[in-house]
Amino acid sequence: MTGLDRISLLGLRAFGRHGVLPSERADGQEFVADAVLWLDTRAAAAADDLALTVDYGELASRLAEIIAGQPVALIETLADRLAAACLADERVSQAEITVHKPNAPIGPPFLDVTLTIRRGRT
Repeated sequence: MTGLDRISLLGLRAFGRHGVLPSERADGQEFVADAVLWLDTRAAAAADDLALTVDYGELASRLAEIIAGQPVALIETLADRLAAACLADERVSQAEITVHKPNAPIGPPFLDVTLTIRRGRT
């Protein structure tokens, strides 16, 4: 990844109905996602042109749509879908996604449950 720049979108919040338990599907909960993208932003910087880089406003909307969309059982599946959306932009070489599930239905008190994946072009 030498020579690549990084755009980070951290703490994106959206309501979703993901989970294994029927109550998670019925009631839903808030999910938080972080997306870190690696790409070359030199052309965008030189031209001062948003069209030559990732528009993180559009990216945030797309990722929120995925979180709020089709329910899945596992946050692993959700994270993979979010990474695929990031990599749909051919300028992105790699994407690291962290899905936070701070209200996961587990017994003992806890701060957060997270899963982090990294995907790249093959």
